[in-house]
Amino acid sequence: MKTIIIEDEKPAARLLQRKLEKLDIEVGVMLHSVEEALDWFSKNEHPDLIFLDIQLSDGLSFEIFEKVEIKSAVIFTTAYDEYALRAFKLNSIDYLLKPIDEDDLEIAVATFKSLLPKQELQTQSLGIDFEQIKKMLTNPFEKNYKKRFTVKIGQHLKVISIDEIECFFSENKGTYLHTFDNRNYLIECTLELLEQELDPVDFFRISRKFIIPLKAIKEIVLYSNSRLKVILPSFKEEDAIVSREKVSDFKTWIG
Repeated sequence: MKTIIIEDEKPAARLLQRKLEKLDIEVGVMLHSVEEALDWFSKNEHPDLIFLDIQLSDGLSFEIFEKVEIKSAVIFTTAYDEYALRAFKLNSIDYLLKPIDEDDLEIAVATFKSLLPKQELQTQSLGIDFEQIKKMLTNPFEKNYKKRFTVKIGQHLKVISIDEIECFFSENKGTYLHTFDNRNYLIECTLELLEQELDPVDFFRISRKFIIPLKAIKEIVLYSNSRLKVILPSFKEEDAIVSREKVSDFKTWIG
């Protein structure tokens, strides 16, 4: 039985590997990021079973399955709360709440093994619906969107209201917010997490590098390769380009 672990915290991945070995489950591969997983899936036969963390170092693991048709059983390993866990339970073999308990792990593996004779473990037969899980994790009726950010400036903390923010952008593995008064502040958050914390009515991720608020759009210009360029009031460090695959959704968002 071919098994892999997708987990960005390497000590946690190794610990899970050791626990699985006690259950006679050999882990052939451990992957630690969305990028690494996409590369591996494109070159290798899909495993029978995936132990999958949701939040990886470079984004949500759902991004993997938006680009690759998954052909494996999934057991989620997650730190999400009980509300979100309902989605995992309905859409996978099982879920394991971190820190992973060995008894729970044994039960999850036993559940997987019990399905082996009955089906070929294709995504459709398992009923895995990643879109449904994403909706459960971001249910707007349960969500309080972020209204302010606290940033560190030397030995001081500064509170920045959401209304002061002109855009969020990533650069050199860091994430920054840019304010209307033309200042940049480093924040301890990825753009992937920000997508979950910002009200989608007011904010849109136009590319891998930018999230912008509707109120900051000064002008929209046609750009090369069917893309769009957004002119912001003060941000001039680089062009804010709407990626081609986002153009249709962006036009819908701006109304």
